[in-house]
Formats: sequence, C-alpha cells, structure tokens
Amino acid sequence: MRGYWKFLSVLLISLLVWNGVVADFEDEVDEDDGVVEDEPDVSEQEPVILEKSRYEPPEMPAKPYLAETFDGADVLKRSWIKSQAKKDDVEEDIAKYDGKWSVEEPKDSALEGDLGLLLKSKAKHHAVSKKLNKVFDFSGNPFIVSYEVKYQNGIDCGGAYIKLLSKQNNADLKSFHDKTPYTIMFGPDKCGLDHKLHFIFRHKNPKTGEIEEKHAKKPSGNLDSFFSDKKTHLYTLVVNPDNSFEILVDNKVINSGNLLQDMSPPVNPPKEIDDPNDKKPSDWDEREKIPDPDAKKPDDWDEDEPMEVPDEEAKKPEGWLDDEEALIPDPDAGKPDDWDDEMDGEWEAPLIDNPKCKDAPGCGEWTRPNMPNPLYRGKWKPEMIDNPDYKGEWKPRKITNPDFFEDKSPYKMTPIEALGLELWSMTDEIVFDNFIVTDDKDVHSRWVEQTWERKSVAEASKGAGQNALVQGILDVTKDRPWLWAVFLIVVVLPVILVIAYCCMQKDKQEDLDAARKKTDEASPDDEKTEDKEDEGVDEGAGGDNLTTETKKSKAALEKEEEEEEVSQEEDMAEGDTEGKDSGSPRRSPRKRKTRKD
Repeated sequence: MRGYWKFLSVLLISLLVWNGVVADFEDEVDEDDGVVEDEPDVSEQEPVILEKSRYEPPEMPAKPYLAETFDGADVLKRSWIKSQAKKDDVEEDIAKYDGKWSVEEPKDSALEGDLGLLLKSKAKHHAVSKKLNKVFDFSGNPFIVSYEVKYQNGIDCGGAYIKLLSKQNNADLKSFHDKTPYTIMFGPDKCGLDHKLHFIFRHKNPKTGEIEEKHAKKPSGNLDSFFSDKKTHLYTLVVNPDNSFEILVDNKVINSGNLLQDMSPPVNPPKEIDDPNDKKPSDWDEREKIPDPDAKKPDDWDEDEPMEVPDEEAKKPEGWLDDEEALIPDPDAGKPDDWDDEMDGEWEAPLIDNPKCKDAPGCGEWTRPNMPNPLYRGKWKPEMIDNPDYKGEWKPRKITNPDFFEDKSPYKMTPIEALGLELWSMTDEIVFDNFIVTDDKDVHSRWVEQTWERKSVAEASKGAGQNALVQGILDVTKDRPWLWAVFLIVVVLPVILVIAYCCMQKDKQEDLDAARKKTDEASPDDEKTEDKEDEGVDEGAGGDNLTTETKKSKAALEKEEEEEEVSQEEDMAEGDTEGKDSGSPRRSPRKRKTRKD
C-alpha cells in the first residue's frame, strides 16, 4: 500500500511539471530566434476550418509594383515570359531552359480553387520572369518583397529563390539566363544537408564601376523544417532606407542586420592596405628562440647507443620447440587439377599453423627479447635560449588604398524592373504563389493576411488529427532540444513506474502463493471451500450424495487429522510441563483445518 501512494505522488508531480512546461511555452517569446511578438503565429492558433474551404482572392493593392496570385490558368501566357535562352559553359543537352512550368491547383491544396505556379520538371533548367508594373528605384521607401513556397515532394537538391532583375536598356526577358544582371537574389536553396536562405545584392563600385556580390550572414536559426515539412512557407525580405534589413519566414524574423556591417565581403573597402611592393629585409630575424651557441656535447654522450638491447637475463621457456616451424605446409592440400606448372609455376601447398606448437610456449629459433637500453641518450641537441636578434613577425607596411571609397547608402541599389525565377532542381512539383513587391508595410501586411495567413490556417486545420501530437512535439523541440529530457521524465517515466508497480505486485503475489505451498497454509480460496465443506455443501441437500471414492478419501483425511491432533496434544503436553516450570501461560493447541479433497 505504501508503494502505491509513492507511485501516485510521483505521477502527480510529473503532471504538475508537464502543466508548468506547457504554460511556459504558451507565454514564452524567444528573442534569440527573432520571434516578433506583434505578428500572430498562425501555425499555433487553434484550427477553425473543419472542411476544405473555398479560395478567396485577396484585395489587390492600389498601385503595386507587382502583385501576382495566379488566379487563372492562362496567367502564365498573359503576363509571364518563359526563357528561350541557353546556359553557357554546360553540355548542350542540358543547356536549354526547357523545364516545364504550369499554373494549376496543387495536388494537396488546403483551399479549393487556389492556383499556383508549379515547377514541373526534374533535372532541368527553368527560367520564367515578369516585368514589374513600374521600376523600383530605391528612392527613400523600404523595399519589400515576399512570396510563398511549398515543396510538395520535399526537396533533395535545388533552389526556390527569386531574382530581382536590374533595369537595362531594351531588356528582353526571353533571353533571361543565369548571367542576366540582377540587383537582389533572395530565397531558399538546398543541396544535400546544406540548407540556405540567400540574400545577395550586387553592389556597384562608385569609383571603378565594377559589380561585386555582397552576401548576408547566415541565419542563426534552424532552417531544416522549411524544406521538409511540406507546408506552405512565406519568405519576406525588407530593406530599409537606413541600410537595415530583415529576413522573415512565416512572419518571424530569422535574420537581420545592416548592409554596412553584416555583408561579406564588406560594402566599403579598407582605407589602408598592405604595400604589395614592400619586401622583408634579408637580415630580419623572426626566430624567438635559438640553440645556445656556447653549449657543448658532454664527452660521455654516446649517440650510437641503441634504444633497446637484448635482455641478457632472459631464459628460453621450458618446452620451447627449436626444431619445429610455426607454420607448415598443409598436408591435406592437393594441387588443383587445372594447375599448369608452366603457366602458374611450381605448386606449393598453403601454410597452416603447426599443431605441435599449439600447446608449446613457442616454435622455431628462440631469440632473447629486447629491453630498454640504460645507456641510451639519443641524439644530442643544444639547449634553446632567447634570440638576442629577434625582431618579431615581419609585416608589410600599410599604404593608402588607391581603390578606397565610402558608400554610406548601399540601400540605393540598382533600380529593379522585373522579377524572375532561374532555377535548377532535382525535385519537381514545387509551388510558388502570391508574389508581391511594394514599398508600403501596411499594404504588405494586408496582403499577407488575405493570402498566406488564410492558407496557413487552412493547412493547420486540414492536418489536425493527422499526427498532430507528434508534429506538435517536433515543432516545440525543434529549437529547444533540451525538452526531450523533460518529455522523458514527464511522459516516459510514469509509464515505466506503472509497469514496474504492476510487476512488483505480481511478483509479491507469486511469492505469497509459494510461501503458502511451502508451509501448507490454507489460501483464502481454500478456506472458503473448506467452510463450504464443513457446512455440507459438497454433500448435497440431504448429505448422502457423496460417492464411495469421496467418502473413502474423506475418511482417510479425517484419520490423518486425528493422528496429527494426537501428536500436537502430546507436543503441547510437553510444552505445558515446560511452561509450568518457566511460569509462562499455557496456550491452547490450534486445530488444523481439514484440507480439500
């Protein structure tokens, strides 16, 4: 009983810990992961859609730079242009941009009638683009671009990023290819175990006119689930006039920084550089320690002494077989029938372990084992001392960087006139949807509310009840692996305790049954049966229904009982005599109950 209450106490404490952990997660905001408290986490909201809902088109912004929902199967022909170019420096059979695009409803769409742009081919180059309604010229408003990606079949190797193409004179989007100038490249990319979320912008050197790519630092969070969970994810880039930038996935900031400090290589070159014409002087000594020139090798230092010498005190073990070889030719081996002495040479039987050496300490010629040589000192080297001529590590002198410039507003990038997707992928059925380019954060927020947030809620509702518990645990522990220890204690430990408690009770009952059998003590069931026998239940209503065999068996048992009682009375009589002598009170003998037949 005491063990039962201990178990209940542990189980109660475990449930309290579990409730506390869940409550903490509901209120927690992880600032290190860049969670924006103002934005609702739609994936954690309670599902409100029980059936597949009908897609509702969003309200189009008044004057968008670009807003595309693919609401119509003919939109790909009307406003998007497929590339007819070829890639340079690749084999001819894969050089063409012949990958297929399609506007259709995804196979596992959460909203009925919601169309998207699908990449349909594997292991092919794909390129498609669309002109903006007007050129974005970075004139002082934030640059905001976002779009949705869904890997219906997961992703092994391939990109899903976009390119914001630079303004050019007489640009032809039919010639869009990998070397077409772009201002910004943004979006997810994966190959193998390498998960990336690109933000690259091409910066023009104001002094030389050269273009150089600047890469944002890698996000600190874990990106794996965005590529593997087969959900629709929203990718957003915001570049502000103060040179700050933010990268968001599903309305959560996962990377942020400044164009001046957080790009590689840096936007602005150093003011000073190493002089390429400066050479280290011939007498420059960089050695901090040198051998002592005054040190001399001792006269008794013998460099020729070996490290080990034979042990002269060693003796050959008794029973060593000097005349036997450790390996002998296999006497049972025979030359193969197809062996050709002229072609294969003289045949020799393969060697096997000598059976005579199995029980002997050794076979063959015995040699003394080696031991460390006490006279060994090795090669003599002089002691190292401080170098009096040490000048330190040589470095070339600094000079003014002839290519130095300072661009204090890298936000002012090359104007953008089109958006394109130029991709290679080993996985098909990648869905793109709801592109928007704007300079108004409010417009962007309304667009996301009417597109991705509705879709995300619908997907969450559709997935409710389908591995929801398992997925919920995986989502919670994704960035908090230490929670597995909490789940182990709170969930697994009580189960183990229940099993252990049940096994202990079973073992205890088995021990009691074994003890009763060993001492011939009547069990509770036996006592009930015996009581019934005493009351005449087995004899029927009249008491004359017992068979002859039963009566004989019972008579034998009664006779045995009488003999045992006589024996007990004799023992008790002896006990009474001893009791009188010792002054202890007399105990009445316990009558043994009749056992069952």
